[in-house]
Amino acid sequence: MNTIMRKSVLGIAGLAFAGGVFAGPATGAHAAPAADMKSVAVVQADKPAVDNAKLIPHGVQGAQSRIDLNGEQTDNAKAIIAATKKSGLDERAAVISIATSLQESKLENLGHLGDRNDHDSLGLFQQRPSSGWGTVEQITDPEYSTMAFEKGLKQVDGWKDMPLTEAAQTVQVSAYPDAYAQWEQQAADLVAQHWNS
Repeated sequence: MNTIMRKSVLGIAGLAFAGGVFAGPATGAHAAPAADMKSVAVVQADKPAVDNAKLIPHGVQGAQSRIDLNGEQTDNAKAIIAATKKSGLDERAAVISIATSLQESKLENLGHLGDRNDHDSLGLFQQRPSSGWGTVEQITDPEYSTMAFEKGLKQVDGWKDMPLTEAAQTVQVSAYPDAYAQWEQQAADLVAQHWNS
């Protein structure tokens, strides 16, 4: 039975059960519904939720920032998660990667910005071709740029046990080393929402 049909059948069965629980047993073929009965929503989760302690093992550090994401930014977060899985890394690596991208580009795949550009920084992570991150085409590809960032992350001794901002800064070498911390909660929320989707 396909997933949509299964969910529909289970949803109808759940509503019928809930109706019986709240309305009581039917005494005739046309029993009247209970006057105070409210609608009941039945929710079924196909996949378990991601453990929040795994996403933010040290708790968030400092005040947290949050932005509303458009479709492109959400797609970029999903691309980071997919690349993280392809790299064989876990949810924590995805949180660090998304938080880094939120700080560097607000999850926008940035091209050359002229005078507003930080040297030749491009893409989701503001990586620089002149610093050896790859070609312009490579670092503006979300999968490539994520895997390049995470390759650097894997070379950081103890990154899994570090606060997020320290792990990100070790890879990025930013002029604002503490700035990554402010995005940890939103990054964790995105990973929790999209890791199993």
